[in-house]
Amino acid sequence: MKKLFTFFALLFSFFATAQDHAAPPPPPEIIGRWDLTVDQGDKIVPSWLEVELSGIKTLVGHFVAEGGSARPIAKVNFTNGKLNFSIPPQWDMTDIDLVMNAEIKDGKLVGTIKNNRGETQPFVGERAPLLHRTAAPVWSAPITLFNGKDLSGWKTQTTDNQWLAENGIMKSPRSGSNIMTTQKFNDFKLHIEVRYPKGSNSGVYLRGRYEVQVEDSYGREPDSHFFGGVYGFLTPNQMAVKPAGEWQVYDITLIGRRVTVVANGKTIISDQIIPGITGGALDSKEGEAGPIFLQGDHGPVEFRNIVITPGK
Repeated sequence: MKKLFTFFALLFSFFATAQDHAAPPPPPEIIGRWDLTVDQGDKIVPSWLEVELSGIKTLVGHFVAEGGSARPIAKVNFTNGKLNFSIPPQWDMTDIDLVMNAEIKDGKLVGTIKNNRGETQPFVGERAPLLHRTAAPVWSAPITLFNGKDLSGWKTQTTDNQWLAENGIMKSPRSGSNIMTTQKFNDFKLHIEVRYPKGSNSGVYLRGRYEVQVEDSYGREPDSHFFGGVYGFLTPNQMAVKPAGEWQVYDITLIGRRVTVVANGKTIISDQIIPGITGGALDSKEGEAGPIFLQGDHGPVEFRNIVITPGK
């Protein structure tokens, strides 16, 4: 009897060990980052989704809507090729959750988003490009984007144009349209100086997709939503902002997805990866060149000395 007991104990140990060393199941095909294009009927807007594996089988993620910042998804359901999740409102004054239902078809993510206003809109998603660079950048000659005299080389996002050029300063004296360069860029080094009154807010969008926050954040702790942060994604290592009314100086380098932000002479974000588009982006076509895009719909703001050094 003792020998029989020992035999079964060894057999159980063998199967337990074999199970412990069994190959894990392949990761669900939904995992990764997705650039979304949403059809709102009267306009097409960008959005973004990231799905990650947490532990053995639980899927979690992040979502960026047309506006706002990246929102965490506590659980992403993915069964038989179909995805579903819901998240509570962010800036919308409502109690309605945002709900996504989708499936993968021919390598694309296709489905609907019911937004926090209860509207259901179709979308199509494509896998976000990695934007890896295999060689060190080679820079072209610097280009002055604002001539200090007029708005040549710039265009507004809407017809409500409040922007003007005066004494070497590009001014937005009130909330109105955003403004962007007519030229588009891939990798670059950007020098830009910005000033705003107390309590105001703006942003510098890189390739028109990634917002480096401009805000009266003096006296606050660093946060991705405050001055110097890549909105909702990257938090500065220190708060380098000066008081409102003073000129703030940014030197920003973007290579692929990797960004370095120097604010008022201090490196506050160093060679960090931007996961995806931020709220307010022009589009979700991350693999394409894009403009320098300045926010003018959140309060008065002024810019000067805007110089870009493009990659070759």
